[in-house]
Amino acid sequence: MWFWITLAVFWSAMSHYAIGVPYEMVQRAFRRNEEGLWRDLETLARINAERLLVIGSSAGVFVAAMAGFLLTTLFVLGFGYGVEFCQAAFMIAFPFSLVGLLSQRTARLILELQPKGPELGRGLRRHRVYVQIIGLISILVTAFWGVFKVLSTGVL
Repeated sequence: MWFWITLAVFWSAMSHYAIGVPYEMVQRAFRRNEEGLWRDLETLARINAERLLVIGSSAGVFVAAMAGFLLTTLFVLGFGYGVEFCQAAFMIAFPFSLVGLLSQRTARLILELQPKGPELGRGLRRHRVYVQIIGLISILVTAFWGVFKVLSTGVL
């Protein structure tokens, strides 16, 4: 039960923020279409994009190496040795790493292209849709794996 609650909270939080920008702020900017709201959105998006890219450029190699090590360890322990906790942790951590890569890409596009107003809003919406697609696939794969494990152990 703890796993499904964690998974639901995790994907809810991941799809609410697009590179650190609350999605309700994007919706409000589109709904009201005021210059001040677009300016606030642009400022917050650029601050978060710069923050992500600074972290990626200063610690990116270390983070990538540690993430690769951790994901490989969880995968081998979980699926090679059958440790169910490691399977569950891998099912959460692997999609999270994909969202991290997607966030780095979106942050780089924001700083390189410097979109304004609705163009920036559409980019953040697209990022959110991609995060939701990753989440949907992750939840489906996790649910199918859970059903397979329950049916294969003969508990029922």
